[in-house]
Amino acid sequence: MKNHPFHLVDKSPWPIVGSIGLLSLTSGTILFIQIHETWLMSLGLIITLLTMFQWWRDIVRESTFQGMHTKKVVKSMKLGMILFIVSEILFFFSFFWAFYHSSLSPSIEIGMNWPPMGIKSFNPINIPLLNTMILLSSGMSITWAHNALVNNNFSQTFQSMLLTIMLGIYFTILQGVEYYESSFTISDSVYGSTFFVSTGFHGIHVMIGTMFIIITFLRVLKLHLSLNHHVGFEAAAWYWHFVDVVWLFLYISIYWWGS
Repeated sequence: MKNHPFHLVDKSPWPIVGSIGLLSLTSGTILFIQIHETWLMSLGLIITLLTMFQWWRDIVRESTFQGMHTKKVVKSMKLGMILFIVSEILFFFSFFWAFYHSSLSPSIEIGMNWPPMGIKSFNPINIPLLNTMILLSSGMSITWAHNALVNNNFSQTFQSMLLTIMLGIYFTILQGVEYYESSFTISDSVYGSTFFVSTGFHGIHVMIGTMFIIITFLRVLKLHLSLNHHVGFEAAAWYWHFVDVVWLFLYISIYWWGS
């Protein structure tokens, strides 16, 4: 028993194990790019996935079965998620800064032209527009899921969350197809680097958000979330809306105006 509403976190191995996994994953990716060795990248991916699974398991135990997430803790978690999203906004702001700096005043090295000579940009009316409609639809479906959860409508929560997951996976597949069909690479002048870094990091965020919603979806199936206690769902929904808004700026800036 305790006489305060705060959650004093127990000792956990997952932060250091997760750091080792991410270090191995990033180092292994560089190794794969340079000499096509996959063992370190595979090891890092396995460690990271196992860490994610067990860390989520511990948090579910703390919140659902041990009752550690009091109102005070939930308020702090929401504030933490808001600050995290703000940091992500600033992260993407740097990519937009690089893009507009290069496109509004193209240097002589790229022919003082944007897109640079020899770069065939994507048609914004094809896959990019379809992906925009997919993400906007997924934003509507996750909002529908939140409304259904608040109104204790389990069937609609299930349907709308499943729809959101399918749309997120569909977006990722189309992004992969677009990359496969691209006529330029990340090494093709500043256009290629800004395009692939900004859209690539957004694609990673879509995959993370989809995984976030899948975990929340499994918790909904196990009846872990309720009308008054669903901070995990709210965090996933906020993150997904952030992903939607970033894509709108990417579409307008890079695909439409930048092409």
